Amino acid sequence: MELLERSALELGKMIRNKEITIREALDAAFARIREREDGLHCFLTLDEEGAYARGEELQKRLLQGEVTGPLMGVPVAVKDNLCTKGLRTTCASRMLRDYVPPYDATAVENLRQSGMILIGKTNMDEFAMGNTTESSYFGITRNPADEKHSPGGSSGGSAAAVAAGECFCALGTDTGGSVRQPASHCGVVGIKPTYGTVSRRGLIAYASSMDQVGTLTKDLRDGAALLDAVTSWDSKDATSVRREGTSFLNAVGGDVRGMKIGIPRDYFEKGLDPEVADAVEAAAGRLEREGAILKEFTLGLSDYAVPAYYTIACGEVSSNLERYDGMKYGLRVEGRDLQDTYGKTRSQGFGTEVKRRIMLGTFVLSEGYYDAYYLKALRVRRLIKEAFDRAFADVDVMLGPVAPTTAPLLGIQWKDPTEAYLADKYTVPANLVGLPALSIPCGKGRTGLPIGLQLMGNLFQEEKLLRVAGAYEELRDGGNPIVIPEGRMRHE
Repeated sequence: MELLERSALELGKMIRNKEITIREALDAAFARIREREDGLHCFLTLDEEGAYARGEELQKRLLQGEVTGPLMGVPVAVKDNLCTKGLRTTCASRMLRDYVPPYDATAVENLRQSGMILIGKTNMDEFAMGNTTESSYFGITRNPADEKHSPGGSSGGSAAAVAAGECFCALGTDTGGSVRQPASHCGVVGIKPTYGTVSRRGLIAYASSMDQVGTLTKDLRDGAALLDAVTSWDSKDATSVRREGTSFLNAVGGDVRGMKIGIPRDYFEKGLDPEVADAVEAAAGRLEREGAILKEFTLGLSDYAVPAYYTIACGEVSSNLERYDGMKYGLRVEGRDLQDTYGKTRSQGFGTEVKRRIMLGTFVLSEGYYDAYYLKALRVRRLIKEAFDRAFADVDVMLGPVAPTTAPLLGIQWKDPTEAYLADKYTVPANLVGLPALSIPCGKGRTGLPIGLQLMGNLFQEEKLLRVAGAYEELRDGGNPIVIPEGRMRHE
């Protein structure tokens, strides 16, 4: 097997067993980047010199008997909204195109402490606002499965880099599905843990009450191991949660007999492409044949999740991006006076989609509209939480699609921003409530584009998610034919 086809855990084991050197792993990753990067544009910044220096240091420690974990020596990429000390962090925006942070995000610190090697920063939608990686100031990223198509977003660069073999694993961030949706479109595994599991310190904020660091990997075990590496309680993050004694890697796989898997009927109604529905239904049927109990139910409020999400998220955007005024850091465009400088800096520093969301957020927070829109959205958020509480009283996990279609053609989806927003309908509920969720490949469409299966769990119940997903991954890779359940969950 070619080195780049190995999983991150397999690579880590080979490095520990001295079957290969860390330098050889880095050589393979950078060679693939040189081979494919011109077409894909997954990275915004590469740190080849720093990666090789770190590799030499770790190789010496390894020879001295120091082993820091199962992913020691593994090349990893990081989405460009996570701060990296001494390495440019842009959020794919002109506003921060030359910003170099003085510190590492806690998640990046944890990667370094686990012995992983940061090779570069990946492309994204500007300030994580988008679902196609087309709003980046530095240019689009293309899907390795078909370069005419989007890789999804906003963590499209990370997902595409993993899918193309340019790195062995990567970090992304998920505010409304921005890890799971690109994972689905690129055919990799994306995990968003319970809100607060991974510290947000050093994550440049989009919507603070929903942002969460997640993982993008070739398989589920890699995702669980990477999540173990970055999970920690952080006294510098008020939203950080203690998850002591949790091993996500040990939770992968197992017997699903007797586990109750909920199927929201709402997710299989109008708007879902039949080929996506078929693949998801086939996955459910396979789990059912292994002894899982499928329970169809109506979740309710599904039509309100997207408007509530965008109302709340844009309100937080309006507040979080207020700091970018050209005074302390980032772009400054000089004007006639202070007010003119503010206006020119923000007008020229932000792209169209970011400005659209700032204006929408400012509107819903303004006097006379706060009660009518923002507070109402918060009430809907609470009702959605109650609906999930009722559902999880009766099921262990929920199963459904990640996105209504396979990866869209580049240049198509953002012709109508409202349609683009509606594509998030299956992923945003988990962020509104803070639930753990993941995407795992479950098939391909007619044109060969990947399709993802979404699993959602109750708060702090990642172990159940990983158990079901691990069982499915093993079944999927076992070579048994997929049988689509007749008549299940299909609503014409």
